[in-house]
Amino acid sequence: MRRGRSRPAGTALAALAALLLPLTGCDRLTAPTGQAAAGDPAGGGDRGGDRDTDRSTGRGGGRGAGGDSGRGQALPPVVDHVRTTDPVVFLTYDDGAERDPAFADLVRERHLPVTLFLTDTVTGPAYGDLVRLRPYGASLQNHTLDHRSLRGLPHAGQRAEICGQQTKLRSRFGVRAHLFRPPYGRYDTTTLRAAADCGITAIVLWRAALNADGELTYTRGDHRLHPGDIVSVDLTARTERVLKTIEEQGLRVASLDDYLTVSPSGV
Repeated sequence: MRRGRSRPAGTALAALAALLLPLTGCDRLTAPTGQAAAGDPAGGGDRGGDRDTDRSTGRGGGRGAGGDSGRGQALPPVVDHVRTTDPVVFLTYDDGAERDPAFADLVRERHLPVTLFLTDTVTGPAYGDLVRLRPYGASLQNHTLDHRSLRGLPHAGQRAEICGQQTKLRSRFGVRAHLFRPPYGRYDTTTLRAAADCGITAIVLWRAALNADGELTYTRGDHRLHPGDIVSVDLTARTERVLKTIEEQGLRVASLDDYLTVSPSGV
């Protein structure tokens, strides 16, 4: 196997999404600026929740930084940061934003390349509205069928949640999601195996998130944004606030799909 290598420098699109980490096996991650496409691992197997649940500090569970499941299967990496020198961060959302009409207006007006992690039972009725955001930069990715906490569930149950949503997204949008965020940020090694079975190439967490007061909090490292950070956001008003913070720190929003690319040529 070989780790991710840089590719010739290209023009990075202005967008915002999330993360990288070296993959083992045959897939190769590449970054738009010629930087090595290796990301920083997300710590622990319990990130503490979506914006719709209490945050916890649990550090249990497995962590996939590529690697092998013990069954000869390459596991997807778990990442919360893209290693890049580009002055960019990535905005991600876990269900809920689609309920705010102003959110769609904001994405269209700013052409924000946001990444939306979707749960079928939550966002199913809004799928028609979301698909209309794709031309403006929105990326639609996997957040399970029913928003069950996956850690500790048997492989069959986790696979049904992830692969079932893959099928829904493909049938509704004609796209194959390659990124997955586990509900509440909780996962284990079984989650990584099930995700790999379903064609997922990276498990996406976050290094920064907005709390109930609209302030940024950080899961690790110093308390400021850095190039390549993945940010978890909800609600339009908070999006506008974090955009101001991003601009004040000399950063801009960039697209996850531009920075997390899988090349079929790696071996």
